[in-house]
Amino acid sequence: MTTRCAWCGADPLYQAYHDQEWGVPLHDERGLFEFLILEGAQAGLSWLTILKKREGYRRAFADFDAEQVAGYGADDVTRLLADAGIVRNRLKIEAAIGNARASLAIRETFGGLDAYFWRFVDGRPILNTWRDISQVPASTPLSDTISKDLKQRGFKFVGSTIVYAHMQATGMVNDHTVDCFRHAQLL
Repeated sequence: MTTRCAWCGADPLYQAYHDQEWGVPLHDERGLFEFLILEGAQAGLSWLTILKKREGYRRAFADFDAEQVAGYGADDVTRLLADAGIVRNRLKIEAAIGNARASLAIRETFGGLDAYFWRFVDGRPILNTWRDISQVPASTPLSDTISKDLKQRGFKFVGSTIVYAHMQATGMVNDHTVDCFRHAQLL
């Protein structure tokens, strides 16, 4: 029997995400932008809800092409508000479009989201050794710092908890519990 982090439970979609993606260092620009948008969309909802709508988000947001999304206007917001494949929340939709524009500014300043995010951890994942899921924090001083910086750059739905979830998802931090089979694989 495979031991996984307790949060993913028995749902096959959750398990696949946990086993193949969560905590794997990600340096792909679209992937980093995707998780930024999805984590913001998740605010107030379960991650499983977002995973089930992930393909809808990919379709609705041009496969997370930040340049295309940055060009979205009022007609696109109206279209997205009617799209049952995503979370139909005006603030989250408008934030995704605004975050695409802010991501382009990050590209101009830092070369991309990869260089921007990974500089906060000197290019290497933070390796934690949590024994129990209850030890895993919802945010950290580092996620506070990144959140504040993102907000100053015009990003929305990037509170410290959302930023820490982004860090976990993209492998900036290894928060697999030590009994999870993925913890050792990602050292």
